[in-house]
Amino acid sequence: MTIRDATLVRELEEQRPAAPSGLLSRAEKDRLVERAIVGLYRWYLDRSQAKRNWSPDSGFDWRSFRTDHSPAMNTMLEGFFGVEQYVPDYVGKLVTLVRRSHGRSQFQIRWGAEEEKHTSAWLNTLMFARFRSPQWLDQYQETLRNNDWKLPWDDVLHMLFYTLIQERATEITYLRTAIIAAGYSDVPELRDDADPVLESVCRTIAVDEAAHYNFFNEASRLMLYYFPAEALDALVDVIKHFAMPAGDIIPDFVFFEEVVARAGVFGPRQYVGDVLQTVLKNLSVNGARALADGVRRSRVVPDIEGNGVSSSLFETLDYEHLKASVERLYARVGQFESEVGYAEVQPLDFVPSGLHGG
Repeated sequence: MTIRDATLVRELEEQRPAAPSGLLSRAEKDRLVERAIVGLYRWYLDRSQAKRNWSPDSGFDWRSFRTDHSPAMNTMLEGFFGVEQYVPDYVGKLVTLVRRSHGRSQFQIRWGAEEEKHTSAWLNTLMFARFRSPQWLDQYQETLRNNDWKLPWDDVLHMLFYTLIQERATEITYLRTAIIAAGYSDVPELRDDADPVLESVCRTIAVDEAAHYNFFNEASRLMLYYFPAEALDALVDVIKHFAMPAGDIIPDFVFFEEVVARAGVFGPRQYVGDVLQTVLKNLSVNGARALADGVRRSRVVPDIEGNGVSSSLFETLDYEHLKASVERLYARVGQFESEVGYAEVQPLDFVPSGLHGG
């Protein structure tokens, strides 16, 4: 070998990616995703404790809560309370589903603790609105809890995307209710529902929902980056069959849906414009139609290592933008772990997927 040839070989070796294209095993990708989610959970927990540690009882001036809200607003409050009554089911079944993952299961436990506060806050709105007696509320709560919420899917990937969309939808619902409580509704039956206490409750809970959405968004990006074929297929399925939780077991839920849609709080328009478009944009997916078309045209079954990916999927997925988002997650979590010293024990290193230049 000549000196020139040796120099060329050395240069090529130096430029070789740390992870050869398409050669990451499924086990290695699973390990990378789990390690990133553990770090994400640590970062999330630190921020939630520092910035969102509020009380549903002493955190609001409940004695000033209005007792003359419109029937439509009272219906919405009752519906929000009903949906949140199934937190024990949401938490228990999701924790069981993801229990083998330390990062996911720890987050779901934390998520449940924060959702429990939402349940208590919505109960307080009903108690202090005084349009239902405490005895009625006790009976209604018993009726709700006699029903059992079931997972719409029994696999981790589908439920990841389901909770992603559901958390964004809930955030939008509470933010738009806060607008009404601030006195800015253009719906005649809700124009006189201004209530500073209710506005504060809605905005406080919406901040939690936004934080939950952001966690699921980052976890979804990781799955899309390392397992794009499977993740996109699951995402299409969830979008196609999505419905808010517990709608089939809450009494008079159809009427509640009609009220929130008429109020401009949540309906088909909000789902498409405020929820679905935002979710797909944040996941670097080029629109719902392109997503469905891309998955339908590819239908490539991943090999035993999960590496079979059709090029048509990358017409649907802005993979370079997705990679940049994942790298930002690693940088943010890595900085946090450096600050607390964890990086000295087990550093968080980004490993490229090797797919499509990624």
